[in-house]
Amino acid sequence: MERRRSETMNRRSEPADGSAAFGGAAASFWEALDALVAGAEIVVDRPRGSHHPDFPAFVYELDYGYLKGTTSADGEGIDVWIGSDPRRRVTGALCTVDLVKRDAELKILVGCTAHDCAVIRRFYRTPLSAVRVLRRR
Repeated sequence: MERRRSETMNRRSEPADGSAAFGGAAASFWEALDALVAGAEIVVDRPRGSHHPDFPAFVYELDYGYLKGTTSADGEGIDVWIGSDPRRRVTGALCTVDLVKRDAELKILVGCTAHDCAVIRRFYRTPLSAVRVLRRR
């Protein structure tokens, strides 16, 4: 059994875990997010100042969109908040829990300052949702 598994591994041109993209080393969480963002176009479908399509009282104070050509748990592109830092690097991630929709999602923060993160937290602060921001250090 051991011999057969090693023969199968030797026939592969790349490791199955995708680590070849990182020189054979496993990617960190932040490196993986950097790679996702670098390899996709950010589509802003809800620009700053626009209203949420289902809840008009919610106004987007920052640009919000998705990574074209990616897939999130909801089957759509991975969501992205774009903050005020012009460097446009991955600065964090956001985990949301929506008890009405009964789902949880990960959203990528690009160019988000501490102030931008506070704005985003307020956007999700409702009685039936929870949010946690992970800031890159």
